[in-house]
Amino acid sequence: MRGQLEKSVAERLIVVEVEHASEHAMRAMAETMTSIAMLVDTSLKVHDRHLLESLVDALVAKTPPSPNLIKEAGMIARSRQAVLEGADWLTAAQVAKLADLSLSNPSTQPNKWKRLRQIFAIHHHGVDYFPGYGLDPNTGYRPLKALSKVLEVFDGQKDGWGLAYWFLSANSFLGGRRPQDLLASEPDRVTAAAQDEVQEVAHG
Repeated sequence: MRGQLEKSVAERLIVVEVEHASEHAMRAMAETMTSIAMLVDTSLKVHDRHLLESLVDALVAKTPPSPNLIKEAGMIARSRQAVLEGADWLTAAQVAKLADLSLSNPSTQPNKWKRLRQIFAIHHHGVDYFPGYGLDPNTGYRPLKALSKVLEVFDGQKDGWGLAYWFLSANSFLGGRRPQDLLASEPDRVTAAAQDEVQEVAHG
């Protein structure tokens, strides 16, 4: 036995204790176990391969995206990048700190403001970000009252990203200026610009 073990190049050994068996029976048992080990190893490799292929299939689209879809995705990505770079975007915790709100549950009040349509947020990588230009430092960083009027005008027509892009874009109604730059200083003009856009969309 020791001699056979010394000559073995196997990585793993299985030892089975048998009380009574002839040498012929032991050899047959050893050959059977070797065959079973090879079968199990092959089965596991096939299973792993099938599992890998299943995971790849699940992660890859069934059909290649169309050129138009790729183009549209690129445009949306560029627009969102411009939005992120074009203003200060604050998490609920940052808003709570600025507004001196409770930090034990910082998302409560900003989310309430959002639910009441007093402010909006963009959802980016699982996190809500609120526009800094929508907060009034003169009232302890509460939402600007003018913002709720604009949100009322666009109610149901723009999501958070759509609103952010509108506030960022140069507006002809405002003489080429951006709504986010005039929201605090000329709120009525910004509201009128929002109403003008809604009317243009309504009339095609």
